[in-house]
Amino acid sequence: MTGASSSDHPANERQTAADRPGVAQPVPLRPVPAQPWNRIALAALILFLALLGAWEWYWRAIGGAPPGIRNTDALWAIQRRRIDAGEGNATVLIGSSRVFFDVQLPVWERLDGRRPIQLAFEGTSPLLFVEDLAADTKFTGRLLIEITPYVFFGAHQRHGTAIRYWRDESPAQRAGQWLSMHFVEPFMAFYDPDFALATVLKRQPWPDRPGRDWPADVRKLSVSEADRNSRLWDKVETDLEYRQIARDRWASAFVARDDDPPPAQVEKTIAAQIERTAAAVRTLRARGVAVLFVRPPSSGPFLAFEDAKYPRARTWDVLLEASGAPGIHFEDYPELQGFELPEWSHVATSEEDRFTEALYRIIRRDFWKSDAAQ
Repeated sequence: MTGASSSDHPANERQTAADRPGVAQPVPLRPVPAQPWNRIALAALILFLALLGAWEWYWRAIGGAPPGIRNTDALWAIQRRRIDAGEGNATVLIGSSRVFFDVQLPVWERLDGRRPIQLAFEGTSPLLFVEDLAADTKFTGRLLIEITPYVFFGAHQRHGTAIRYWRDESPAQRAGQWLSMHFVEPFMAFYDPDFALATVLKRQPWPDRPGRDWPADVRKLSVSEADRNSRLWDKVETDLEYRQIARDRWASAFVARDDDPPPAQVEKTIAAQIERTAAAVRTLRARGVAVLFVRPPSSGPFLAFEDAKYPRARTWDVLLEASGAPGIHFEDYPELQGFELPEWSHVATSEEDRFTEALYRIIRRDFWKSDAAQ
């Protein structure tokens, strides 16, 4: 009689099964002690609401009260779609933050009878948007291109992803944007990206260390509406301490840094920006689009920085000559001078309506005198 091998033993069989790959292991059972779970859940909910309410109250107390809509690629895409949805002959505003904050759409609409489409983006050169509109044959209207020298000629692209987002936006993303802008953003101050906890922590006076991102991000400067009509946040005008924070941030950008591009590279970038913009503008004008460049006011150290690094004779004047399009430079028009610019770069909230009217009247008087494209 052959004896049973050790592997035939029941205990060994169980051990082999336990070690066999792909065999599920038994889940240990741990008894859950009896607890008043309903009361614990209620207490957690109350704590959550209390903390959320405190955070909301804090931001409202310093002037961040809603309504305010987040200026995102998705919000931009809503306005961009208007051109291809039947408003191709509209007046379109592109540029960076100066035309975005300084020009008020309701004032323009009151004077013109039609509300412009606001496609400017703060901290972003309008070049990509000019080229996008040049390639879109459905756009046949008027185009105002705002030039902030250090943004345009420096080729800054803080929101350069907007066009790609508009083209690739999914139905779920559209639905999410609609829900957010109708049911969250108009009512919750804390939802502003500038008030996020991670943003607040990043701005604390941490010690300098290698790899630290410096200078710090630009603080909140504006408040936007659903159609992207935006104003300089009145806190920049009325709160002297906050105004100084904004000024200090700009001043940090005026200081030379080790990683600044060499002068030859700066000149190369300027030439490329002008060449590409001029090519796109020629395409637009050949299609009958009226194109107008605008250089809004700046002042103080900001203006001194722009004049030193991007002098008018080598930038603005060359751009107009290369493109063949006319332009409005604030230094040439007394009507565009004398406005208060709290942080040297944007017209004060209380004067934006007056600035918009002054700019519009110059445009109608000297450039777009009729509804026919020039």
